[in-house]
Amino acid sequence: DLPDEWHVDSATHSAGGTSFGGDFLVASRAPDGSTIELIVVDVSGKGIEAGTRSLLLSGAFGGLASAVSPERFLVDANEYLLRQEWEEGFATAIHLHLDLVTGDFELRKAGHPPAIWLHAGSGRWSILDSDGPVLGLIEKATFEVVRGRLLPDDALLMYTDGVVETVSRDIGSGIDKLAGRGQLLFRTGYDRAAQKLIADLATSNDDAALLMVHRRTTLHRR
Repeated sequence: DLPDEWHVDSATHSAGGTSFGGDFLVASRAPDGSTIELIVVDVSGKGIEAGTRSLLLSGAFGGLASAVSPERFLVDANEYLLRQEWEEGFATAIHLHLDLVTGDFELRKAGHPPAIWLHAGSGRWSILDSDGPVLGLIEKATFEVVRGRLLPDDALLMYTDGVVETVSRDIGSGIDKLAGRGQLLFRTGYDRAAQKLIADLATSNDDAALLMVHRRTTLHRR
């Protein structure tokens, strides 16, 4: 449950229509309710093969998100993956630490596509990119932080490459397309936005996950 000012919507899609895959989402709210951790993860491989590893990692990452500070999450997640010594054990991730009182956020990513920030005031969007290696390959990895503040009616999109990259579309073009679709939400509203975006853009042969955070204006509050 979140304050009325905030709306979070998510959707996942598994390659080949399998019941689970390698892309998953983690959410953890602070005991005092003031902040929330939102994480999107893409495990190497696809479908059931990756899904087995994602089941293990989702539990481990959920525990980490509630136990460590935001600046430690990706560091500790990387160390956890290294300890597994899987032959194909890497993953990408993007981690949002959001203050539900002020709208201030910290964003870190590990070899993952960048977040998209939809700015209500200008009707435009920007890419929130930062440095950080994939999880499970490099010891003592560090992860750059990007900070900002979501204003009323702003939205943030986090997603896996299955949403933006296809055989006929490179990842850069896919990000532009997703951002363009996101801009339309200013006019049509954010109800079931994640499901609509992933249905429109994801392909059937790759896992995909998308998470949207929207800071409602007074008019949007219920």
